[in-house]
Parts: sequence; C-alpha cells; structure tokens
Amino acid sequence: MSSLRWKIAALVAVASCAVALVVGLLVHRSTFDRALDLGESRAEVALLSAMDPHQRTGPGSDAGVVETAEIPPGLARLLPYTEEVSTWYDDRDPGIPWMWAAQRSGGRTFAVKIDMGPDMRSLRALDRHIVMASLAALAVVVPAAALAAELPNRRLRRVARTARRIAAGDLEARTTGRDHGGNAEAAAVLAGRRGDEISEISATVDLMADSLRDRLLSERRFTADVAHELRTPLMGLVTAAGLLPESEATELVRDRVRVLRVLVEDLLEISRLDAGVERADLARVPLGDVVEESAARTGLPARITVTGAATAETDPRRLDRIISNLLVNAHRHGRAPVEITVEGTSIVVRDHGSGFPDAVLACGPQRFLTGAAERGHGHGLGLTIALGQAGVIGASLAFANAPDGGAVATLRLPDLRRLPDTGTAG
Repeated sequence: MSSLRWKIAALVAVASCAVALVVGLLVHRSTFDRALDLGESRAEVALLSAMDPHQRTGPGSDAGVVETAEIPPGLARLLPYTEEVSTWYDDRDPGIPWMWAAQRSGGRTFAVKIDMGPDMRSLRALDRHIVMASLAALAVVVPAAALAAELPNRRLRRVARTARRIAAGDLEARTTGRDHGGNAEAAAVLAGRRGDEISEISATVDLMADSLRDRLLSERRFTADVAHELRTPLMGLVTAAGLLPESEATELVRDRVRVLRVLVEDLLEISRLDAGVERADLARVPLGDVVEESAARTGLPARITVTGAATAETDPRRLDRIISNLLVNAHRHGRAPVEITVEGTSIVVRDHGSGFPDAVLACGPQRFLTGAAERGHGHGLGLTIALGQAGVIGASLAFANAPDGGAVATLRLPDLRRLPDTGTAG
C-alpha cells in the first residue's frame, strides 16, 4: 500500500512529461516555421533589392549576381524549372544557417542569402526555457501529487489493517471505529448516497465484519446451547448404563456413552473459550514434572526428554489439558513412538505418522475437521481446545511437520525471566 502514493506520483510525472513534450514540440515547430517564413520574406526583399539595379542599368551590371557554384544544390535544381523566386533554408552548417532566395532572369541567376543564426539561437533559447519551465513544474506537481495521494492511501491502509485484524480473529475491528449500531451509515454509503469508492470499500468491510461476527456468535450460542441441552439427558444415560447387567453389549453401550460424554464436555469447554470467560490461575511450576504427570494420567506411552530444570508461570490445570490433548492427538492420528521434549519454556510433542494435513498448517485446527483420512477419525476438538487454552495462559502453540516425517506441536510458554516475581510456587 505504501507504494501506491509513489505510483500515483510517477503516473502524474509521466503524464506531465508527456504534456510538456507535446506542448514543447508544438511551440518549437510553430516558432521554427514562423522563423522560416520571416527568413523567406527577408530573403525575397533582399533579392528584389539586388535585382533592382540590374533591371535599371541593364544587362551589363553585375549587381546581385553570384556564382552558381555557391548556391545550395537543392536550390540550384529548382531554378531551371521556374522563373519565380525560389527560397531554400541551408542548414548544412548548423552553426551558421542561411536562408537563400534565387531567381533566373534574362538568362542570368540572381541569388542572396540571409543569416538565420540569430533566429535559430533564439529558438534554442526558447527550447531551453521550455525544458527549465517543465522541470520546475514537475518539481512542484510531483510532490503535490504525492501529498494529494497520501489521504486515500492512508484510508486504504486503514482498510487493509482492519481486514488483517478481522482475518486474525478480531471481529470487533472496524474501519470507521463505529460500533455494531452503525450499519445504517455503511448501508447509506453502499446505496451511493455519500462517500467515494474507498468509503464504499470501508463500508463493505465493516458490513462483512458485522455479518461474520453475527454468524459466528450465532454458531457459538448454538454450540453452547446444544452442549447444555445434551448434558441433562447424558447424565441419565450415564446412570442408566451403570445399571445395566454386565455383558459385551453393556460394555459397548458404556463405551459409546463415555465418548458422548467427552464430546459434550469438549463442546462446553469450547463454548467457554469462545465466550472469553476463562481466566488463568497462575502458579510457578516445574515444567518437567507437570509434563510427566500429564502423560502418566493419559495412560499413553511417550518418550519424555527434559533438558534442565525449567519453571514457568502458568496455570498447571490448563497446561495439563494442553499436554494431554496433544499426546492423545499424537497417538490417535499419528504413529509411535511419541516423543515429548521439554527444553527451557518450550514443550514439543512429536509423533512419527503422516504429519499434520495442509489445512491445519495453513489455517490452524478446525473443530469437527480432522483434515486428512490417513490421520484417522475424530471430532477435531482436541487441538482446538489446546489452542484455546494456550491463548488463556498466554502461550503460543504452533503446528509443523518434521522433515523426516511426523507431526510436531510446539508449545512456548512465557519466559519466567521476563515476568515479575510473584512469590508463588507450585
């Protein structure tokens, strides 16, 4: 966007140069033609003055007579075919141009030449003045065009910043700084009642953000409502499944009820994360111990490597949730061995399967979307919850694929050295 101003300035400069060139050529040509016309008139008058003594004194006079060899070849070729006065501009020597006039009379050739040097020097001076005036005009017009382009350029940059904020998840971002009740203003702009094209783009972005926010809030409310509504009958199912007599069919029912219960709890957790009501309960904890305890609670095998004795200011319950979700995801969608590496305030969980699908690498995890059939089946909620909980504790969670194969999830907690000493311990 920052180059748009200079593109406009360059376009104005090119247009100004083109206008100056056209005007300069027209002025130059017009002045040159006028100088030639004046030179021809002066040469004809001089020729008549030179021939007048000859006509008065008779053929014996040599007044005005020149040698044919001195006449320019072009003019000499014209004389045998006409008895009228012929003129010729002789610029064979650019430093000393001449205007010739010649006429044949009584078998003799009369010719004169007029010095055109002063006229051509005046023309060159005019050309220089035109060039200097054009450069002076460019020195004023180009900066003025750049300044004039700065206002729309600034407005376009604001629209681009707003669009980037919306793409990053800030659905409250607006180009005009208005609130949700400002739809009427944007609608008026789009209806053509006010504003220009940039205003129309801004209004469109604002209306798009409003629509996107409303749709997303509606989806979140629906998810939360569904999860809450399912919770009551789910408790009845859990209780009823516990009363069934032991059998293979009973175990299958209980397993499906457990899966449904986990799904409902995940949906409720996501709805809380979406609502932004979750708050971290920070404590200073040893990362190696927390990771080992989290992995042990899942009951899944993992090769854990701890470098040093790093501690972090974080919420141990939420950190446990993130680690367990990443470990379960690695076993469910990847292949063994699963490795967990703790180094400093970074925790890396890696499997040796087919890696994360391109959709996860490009856009992050999406709920109810596993992304690739080869990574198994699931609801796509585990990574979504892990990413949301990482945001609550102020950590970053990145997803990548190892060069030799396998998915790599890297959790980076805030560096304890950059945080104030709270005096807490965990």
